[in-house]
Amino acid sequence: MSVDTAHAAGLLMLLSHPVRLRAFAELARHAKDGCTIFEMSIHLDLPKPEVAELLGRLVGAGVATGTGNGYYRARDGVLREAAEALDRGQPIAPLLAEYPKLRAYFSHGRLSSLPPTLSEKARQMAELFARFVAVDGVLTETEVNTRIAAAADDVAAVRRMLVESGWLERDRAGSSYGSGRALPGVPV
Repeated sequence: MSVDTAHAAGLLMLLSHPVRLRAFAELARHAKDGCTIFEMSIHLDLPKPEVAELLGRLVGAGVATGTGNGYYRARDGVLREAAEALDRGQPIAPLLAEYPKLRAYFSHGRLSSLPPTLSEKARQMAELFARFVAVDGVLTETEVNTRIAAAADDVAAVRRMLVESGWLERDRAGSSYGSGRALPGVPV
């Protein structure tokens, strides 16, 4: 796990606590006007010392800012940055960067839908997953499924796409798979 991914995961973990999430949402709602400890204690119905500690944690984590005049504000774009860092940390991200037209079919590094079967994007998607699965020799169905599952929930649909497009060859029993053709840019 990269440092960016670990930091993003830490931010999301911090905000997974309901009270901290409510405090962050309240700061975001006040936008540039910000919110004082007193105002936040009213919104959250918590004592001021508890709110001060809560806001201190948000500032310490970098999701909020505190100013000398006692106003706290949510930091703009912090959740977007965290989501982008998590996206970059997904195993398919480096390959997906080479297929920019396919990004719409992914959500946070996971395949969310497949393009229409006979389209150019479907051919590109098959090539992308062929490169991602990287069949080297003979693999069992479980091994193929495990590799696909790292980036897609509908493993059977992706495996079928790879077989139908010729990137994977399956034995008659359907229990083992091998490479159907050489990948572009990979020496034979």
